Amino acid sequence: MGMNVGSSSGSGDPEVMLDVNTTPLIDVMLVLLVMLIITIPIQLHSINLDMPPPSTNPPNKDPVVHTVVIDFDGTIYWDNDALPNQAAVDAKMVEIGALPVADQPEVHIKPNKLVDYGAVAAVMASAQRNSVKKMGMVGNEQYVK
Repeated sequence: MGMNVGSSSGSGDPEVMLDVNTTPLIDVMLVLLVMLIITIPIQLHSINLDMPPPSTNPPNKDPVVHTVVIDFDGTIYWDNDALPNQAAVDAKMVEIGALPVADQPEVHIKPNKLVDYGAVAAVMASAQRNSVKKMGMVGNEQYVK
C-alpha cells in the first residue's frame, strides 16, 4: 500500500491511497507462467515401433518383399495393386502378422513426398498393431536436396 504524501487539498492531514500496487503480483504471475511452460512436457504425436536389433549375419536366402506405395492423394498400392480402403491394408497386415517372425516377408513403405503424414502413419500403425516386424521406409532420397 502506498500513501499520497504530495500536495494537500487544504486540510492538514494527507489522504491515504487505498489502491493496491499490482506490479509485484504481475511479476510473480509471469514467473509462475514461465515456469509452467518450461515444465510441461512436449506432446509428441508419434508411433513407437518395436524394431528388431541389427544383425551382422547375412540372411540365408533373399526375403520376400511387399512394396506399399502411398501416392500423393493417399491412395495405397500393395505390390502395384490399388487397395480400396484402410480395411484392406489392415487385412494384408493381419495376413503377414499371423506368420512367425522368421517367415514374415518384408514390407517396404514408399510414400510420395506430397502425401499427408496421416496416411503414412495409418499404414505404419496398422503394421505395428498386427505384429509385422520386418518393415522399412524406402525412397527417402526424394527428400534430399
